Parts: sequence; C-alpha cells; structure tokens
Amino acid sequence: MLVSSEFAWASVSAGFYHTCGLTTAGDAYCWGRNDFGQLGDGSTTNHYTPTLVSGGLTWASLTSGYLHTCGVTTAGDAYCWGGNDWGQPIIGDGSTTNRYTPTLVSGGLTWGSLTSGSQHTCGVTTAGEAYCWGYNGDGQLGDGTTTDRSIPTLVSGGLTWASLSGGSGTYHTCGVTTAGDAYCWGLGSYGRLGTGSTTNHHTPALVSGGLTWGSISPGRDHTCGVTTGGDAYCWGEGADGKLGNARDTDRYAPVLVSGGLTWGSITTGRFHACGLLKSIGVGYCWGSNPYGELGDQTNTSSSVPVRVGGSW
Repeated sequence: MLVSSEFAWASVSAGFYHTCGLTTAGDAYCWGRNDFGQLGDGSTTNHYTPTLVSGGLTWASLTSGYLHTCGVTTAGDAYCWGGNDWGQPIIGDGSTTNRYTPTLVSGGLTWGSLTSGSQHTCGVTTAGEAYCWGYNGDGQLGDGTTTDRSIPTLVSGGLTWASLSGGSGTYHTCGVTTAGDAYCWGLGSYGRLGTGSTTNHHTPALVSGGLTWGSISPGRDHTCGVTTGGDAYCWGEGADGKLGNARDTDRYAPVLVSGGLTWGSITTGRFHACGLLKSIGVGYCWGSNPYGELGDQTNTSSSVPVRVGGSW
C-alpha cells in the first residue's frame, strides 16, 4: 500500500518504531509509535497515517532515532522532539524533559545536517564541524569521554567533516571528512568501527584500508560504506552474511562486497544491508532475511547481494 499518495515526498527517515517524511514543500510528517512524543504533533497518540509535525517550520532534512526525531530547517536551525527523560538527554536543549513538539537545539549553531543514533544525535555545521549529544556510555559522542551530554558537544580531532551517520539502533557513529577519509567511534565490539580491532574508541578512529569514501552507514553491529569509485565495503559482525562477502565471519576491517557491482549508495539495517547501483538505480540487499527484508521474494538469508524483486 502506498503511504498517503496526496503527498509529494522528498525523503523519508525510518526510526525504531516510527517514520518521518519530508515533502517537496518542506513540511514534515511523522507516523507510527508516539508514546514519547517522537511524532512531534504535540501528543503521545500513535498515528497510522502521516501526521503534520507542529510548529509551522520549513524543513530541509529529518532524521529519526530510537524514540526521538530531529530535523534541520531551511534556515539552518536544528530542532529535536521525543523521548528525553529515560536516562539520556537526547533532545539537545539542556534538559531531560520529553518534548512533544520541535524544540530548538542549544548552541546557536548553523547546521548542514543531522544524524540520529539509538540514544544520541550528531550533526555537521555549515562550517564542517561535528557535534554530538545524548547518551555517551560507549564513547559515541566522540568527545573523548563517556559522559552524557545534554547540549551539542564538539567532536574531538579538529577534522573537517562532509557527513556523519548513525542509525536508529546503533551505539557507534561514523563520518566522512572532506578529504574522503572515514572515521568511526563508540562501541567497538565485533569490529564495527573498522579499525582492525574490537576496542571502543571515545574519539574518531580512522577506518583501516586507505580507501577514499563517499559515504558510510552504520548498522547495529556492522557498518558498510561506498568509496568514491563505487566499491562497497562492510565490516563488523558477519553472522547471516550481513557483510556481503560470501562469508559469515566477523571482520575488523573493511572487506569488499561480492559481485563486482558499482554502487551509488548503501543503507545498513540491524541485520542486513541494501544498496542502489550507481546510475541505473537497481537495488540489491544481503544479510538476514527471515521476514523478507531482502526483497528477493524469499525469506532465505544471503551472504552476497541479491537483486530486490528477484531474478528479472
């Protein structure tokens, strides 16, 4: 079934139990679970169809976390809403109060983009600086500590960032610098940081391999990325073939995804990953598949990329 076809969607962002979308007119809508106010409509009522986010703001981008949502307006302001009092201050306004409508993130910064982890949020300013806030027990804020932060805190290292990426179920963060280097920080088990070890890192740690990256996408226990040349690599937990390299073993450094395909983008889920080929827009997925999440007309897991829709 199509989602409310009267909307012209520019992008969507999937959280843990909710989804938000941005229309071509810059309006934000959310739907799904809302017990912490993560839909941003001023209530805690679940909604089964897109519901307008309150505030009358014009949005440039949205990002959905576990029980919270954040967005950047066309003016470069950052707002967050949702769960903020269940142990970690995720909204970024200096409080631990749940927010049911968009609440301005502290700091007076001008933002280019935001990304939400499980219980933290990070962003890149228009000047290329990276800031994070929220839960920091595994060092995923990248400030050299494990102290939770209720307002944006500068990521260590003095690097200039092109993009950052978390995920709704992640406890690590990754980013690509303007030079094309990839760094990850936070929880290191299974080798998900790509540094060659399983060590936690509280500041950005260079991903091994000397590759030049276009984008990085962290999953729950693994990470994938695309180089500027269109090659796909994954690392971390290898169970169920989620690294796409025809193996089920953990890898602590990037391994090439099988198939010899040229990729435009990859997005990483909890136990699987999917990507679009460059220029022709064909989709492939790999990893765990008990609920048909690979989209290949089966529920069989695959350790190599399988075409979405099956064999055409």
